[in-house]
Amino acid sequence: MNAPESPRGRRVTIGVDFGTESGRVLLLDVTSGEELAVSEVRYRHGVIDQRLPATGAELPPDTALQDPGDYLDVLYQGIPEALASAKVAADEVIGIGVDFTCCTVLPVTENGTPLCQLEEWRDHLHAWVKLWKHHSAQPVADRLNEVAIERGESFLDRYGGRLSSEWYFPKLIETWQKDRPVYDAMSAFVEATDWIVWHLTGKLVRASCSAGYKAFWSASDGMPSRAYFEAAYPGFSDPTEKLGTRFASPGECAGTLRAEVAARLGLSTSVAVAVGNVDSFVSVPGAGVQSPGIFLMVVGTSICDLVIDRNEARMPGITGVVENGILPGFFGYEAGQAAVGDMFAWFGTRLLGLKSGEGSGGSWYEEFEREAAKLAPGASGLVALDWWNGNRTILGDADLSGVIVGLTLATTPAEIYRALLESVAFGTRRIVENFIEHEVAIGEIVACGGIAERSALMMQLLADVTGLPVTIPDSSQIPARGAALCGALAAGSANGGFDDFEAAVRDLKPAMSRRYEPAPNHRAVFDEVYSVFSSLHDELGRDHVEWLHHLKQIRRAALARGTS
Repeated sequence: MNAPESPRGRRVTIGVDFGTESGRVLLLDVTSGEELAVSEVRYRHGVIDQRLPATGAELPPDTALQDPGDYLDVLYQGIPEALASAKVAADEVIGIGVDFTCCTVLPVTENGTPLCQLEEWRDHLHAWVKLWKHHSAQPVADRLNEVAIERGESFLDRYGGRLSSEWYFPKLIETWQKDRPVYDAMSAFVEATDWIVWHLTGKLVRASCSAGYKAFWSASDGMPSRAYFEAAYPGFSDPTEKLGTRFASPGECAGTLRAEVAARLGLSTSVAVAVGNVDSFVSVPGAGVQSPGIFLMVVGTSICDLVIDRNEARMPGITGVVENGILPGFFGYEAGQAAVGDMFAWFGTRLLGLKSGEGSGGSWYEEFEREAAKLAPGASGLVALDWWNGNRTILGDADLSGVIVGLTLATTPAEIYRALLESVAFGTRRIVENFIEHEVAIGEIVACGGIAERSALMMQLLADVTGLPVTIPDSSQIPARGAALCGALAAGSANGGFDDFEAAVRDLKPAMSRRYEPAPNHRAVFDEVYSVFSSLHDELGRDHVEWLHHLKQIRRAALARGTS
């Protein structure tokens, strides 16, 4: 489908944001900063965590896969829909940027074909896309951590002293261990964001952003030594074999649309394609953040926290600090919480058995928001640890599990829901305190994402618990907006875009939608509850971590045995 020709001469970029359950396409007018259209495409296969599509075989616990064909649906359905909706002409589009959940990776052939799309590999679990929250590689992460500590590997400090099962090498080594034929058959193990750029341009251009935060790469130090990997897994001695050695920076041009793709999208082959990016990281320029002291939260299925600073602090508990990793000229810090929207969905759909549209006055979500908002701070008598999908920061432990303390026969569902909301705010406060303790100043929270847009209660709780003001940008698609901004950088000023990040962020900064100030009369009660949260956090997450680990081990063994 071809976009209509138009004499208006707008300069438009396309941002494509690939999430956990769907992809969003945004059209951005780079002259005015106006968002012209948004199109969302749900993934047909969603998150594959129960059975393998090819065979129906039951998947092991902590498996989370996806079908790469779903990502192409986002391009070929979402982009034409958005262009038609906004009546954008083909000659008005100057660039495309993409962002992705990370670390989401897939094995591919030399020409970029995903192994799971080839008949001979479709029944192999490890031939499919491993989604960011694929946690079955935790034993590999544990081993990599153990050996890095034993050897005193200096790179470990950049990742808060602990590597995550969500990252590149645990997922790759898991494949090397469990399905060597798949490992040998793949030409490369690529981030999904790089694969999409490869599909668009015909060139494999790997992003320095994902390599730096998820694959232990540093522009100054390169990769950890072969000796380190050999010590951890004898025989796995070349970390670059499937990763590569060359990486491109955010905002760089990876190439232009190849002819076949341009024809299917109804666009020109002159359209510039930016180097792929990570959904949370690209939200920093997307939200207009370009100075230290701001704690950016991307609040969705999980939370990613981003901070930029002129100085590097090697602090425990973060998930990475990379020079120029987010914006040029800054050290970019990453932290986050692994279950947020997922945890709320668990409460309503799995625990209570409700459907998303159920409720006498709207969805069940809206009903519980109203009921929870009526409760005074501390009135539930509950405190929860938000570890439904493990802990990302500051413990970095995917084998932790969620906890609710204080339940009685009088406890109501609304009180449990309120405790879950508060657990996110308490977890955020613990992360903010970690930054401040290590001399990275935080003075304000900027929150974006679906929950930031929908839940005024959640945002007010963040302000009340942390004592920091919370602002919400006036855009429902901040990651896609950031990706579109990178598309404008890839196009360059000669083609109507930008030549540097500072100008692009300044000129395309969205307006502020809402601001939440801390309620002073709530602070004392929240401090009391937070003291309980902190004690439980350290007792169950550090001092007696074996308790929750043992429960998960018992569960895995029981599932492996099956029902009697």
